[in-house]
Amino acid sequence: MLLTKHSHACVQLAHAGLSVLVDPGAFTPEASAALDSADVVLVTHDHFDHLDLQLVAGRMASRSRLEVFGPASAAKALIDAGAEPARVHVVTDGRLDLDGLEVQAVAAPHGAIHEGIAVPENLGYLIGGKVFHPGDSYAVPPFPVDTLLVPTSGPWTKVGEAIDFVTAVGPRRSVPIHDVMLSEIGRRSMTMFLGPDGLTQTPLHNLAPGESLEL
Repeated sequence: MLLTKHSHACVQLAHAGLSVLVDPGAFTPEASAALDSADVVLVTHDHFDHLDLQLVAGRMASRSRLEVFGPASAAKALIDAGAEPARVHVVTDGRLDLDGLEVQAVAAPHGAIHEGIAVPENLGYLIGGKVFHPGDSYAVPPFPVDTLLVPTSGPWTKVGEAIDFVTAVGPRRSVPIHDVMLSEIGRRSMTMFLGPDGLTQTPLHNLAPGESLEL
């Protein structure tokens, strides 16, 4: 399986001829090109930085085989934006079979921003038994994880909680995501906190947008 990081929270996984794109949002300039090669889109939640509604709905109109899976709120928003309902699938806890690639979806409550700000339903996805994308959550999944994607910036994140998240999950390695709000200094700082020389003692692969990692 090949993992390619795109900007912010978007990643692409290629396995046995299948291309799965996760969270093509408005903060990901590469999302348009990535959708051209994707077979399946997984959406963790309906925030615009994880789901660019007009972009995804438009690409579904031009690519008749593109399928999208996500929580009910994201599915409704996408259909309201003009996506074909038959190819938008509501996901809850449970397993998906994507042409032989197994995906385990799990409820992962969105991180709190403020008591006055509501947050949407959020799902985490374990893809191919290896890669876990938590969306906007530091909730620990109920299964072992080989490669953990770790959100590192945003209004709901906190360094200490990110450290505890990686430590509790105990992956073989981690990859920072959700990082568009960080400067280069901020990225280096998070690498220091979350990498093998920090408290997590976990190997960290700090991928640039477009860079890939063979899993």
